[in-house]
Amino acid sequence: MQAERDISYADVNRDVVRSLVETGSKYYITLAISVSVMLACFFAPWFYQLQYGIGAAGMNHPTVWGTYLASFIFWIGLSHSGTLLSCVLHITNSSWRKAMYRSAEAMTLFSLMVAVTMVMVHLGRPWFIHWAVPYPNQMELWPNFRSPLMFDVMAITTYLTGSTIFIYMGTIPDFAAVRDRTTGWRHHMYVLLSLGWRGTDTEWHRLGWAYTFLAVLIIPLAVSVHSIVSWDFALSIVPALHQTIFAPYFVVGAIYSGTAGIVTVMFVLRKYMNFEHYITKLHFDNLGKLLLVLSLIWTYINVLEIFTGWYSGTSTEYEAIRYKLFGYYAPLYWEMILFCAVAPLLMISKRFRTSFVPMLILSIAINIGMYTERFLIVATSLSRQYLPDAWGIYVPSLVEISIMVGSLAMFVTLFLIFVKIFPSISIYEIKETLPEPEPKTQSESGAPEWQPTL
Repeated sequence: MQAERDISYADVNRDVVRSLVETGSKYYITLAISVSVMLACFFAPWFYQLQYGIGAAGMNHPTVWGTYLASFIFWIGLSHSGTLLSCVLHITNSSWRKAMYRSAEAMTLFSLMVAVTMVMVHLGRPWFIHWAVPYPNQMELWPNFRSPLMFDVMAITTYLTGSTIFIYMGTIPDFAAVRDRTTGWRHHMYVLLSLGWRGTDTEWHRLGWAYTFLAVLIIPLAVSVHSIVSWDFALSIVPALHQTIFAPYFVVGAIYSGTAGIVTVMFVLRKYMNFEHYITKLHFDNLGKLLLVLSLIWTYINVLEIFTGWYSGTSTEYEAIRYKLFGYYAPLYWEMILFCAVAPLLMISKRFRTSFVPMLILSIAINIGMYTERFLIVATSLSRQYLPDAWGIYVPSLVEISIMVGSLAMFVTLFLIFVKIFPSISIYEIKETLPEPEPKTQSESGAPEWQPTL
């Protein structure tokens, strides 16, 4: 991290604490807008749907799944790269990770929270969610653990728990550092959050061991979560869904959209939290290389999916492919290809990868394309099953579109609250990338210079 060479330890402490305690009017205006959009576009339509029934959504026969499930898959996918990339880079001891991983892990945590709320919206009757929990009850109800939906419940709960512990554990030393530099209610809050951290050798040793252990544990867990989500579709016999490639397809797509989300978050932190010295062109360059590789893998899997459907030799798969490429939703499909397969080729150029605004625009375009992909998985398969007399067109209702926008506002709201409680970049790990400060001589400090005894 070349741009950090002229940064001192005191600068790191000052800049991070400043980002927590100094809050301008722009922050409060943005937070107010985000909360207002969340209430108006998410909770109000959801309560309307609860009052009038799931029929308020545009879902119908045969498309019984819609944007709620597409949003669920999108947010689960967006959650993957944060903690997963942080764990991989931690194990490989990559120094450029240290300035970006905290916010990336927060993106994981909040994306999972939004994904869980989308499940509640999709249920229609969320007050029966406890039926999915295996507990003794007088109704003799017991969840069917052979159902992929129960796989989701267990995998996502485990991943959310592990991600929460991982981000909190790594932040404890920073809570202690902020605790010693704040007063009032903030000081009392950080006293509780730091859990009495003193920075002894034993505490650092135990933290390093536990942090590495969790990193190794979360990597296969993150891969398994989106594989399990893909089985919700792949274990069916519906044309265009019954694909063995879906597990790696979903995992690659999750890492792809999550990495693009990290680029967006890094740009915002760099621009509006004044972290220019910590989040540099190096981060955008490395993330651009990763996005380029992921786009090529994603493109290959899409080609493979179409090829296997064609190679199957069945009329139902032929119809599914034709409908996807040239049917009602064809414009959305080619928009997805443009944003996720063609546009990322611009990142072959290093000049593009190290340009902040173009990378921001591309990262947003990629996630628009990835949401379209999740929507098309549902819309182009359920609406074109075996019998032509059961075919139909699915168009999202205004309630669904509003809740989709509101879920984005919910994520933004959670992240805005996060940056004022958690240090957005890791204080102690940034210091690990800096050269050790040289002790001042006595001529510099004003005291007589120490002379060795002969």
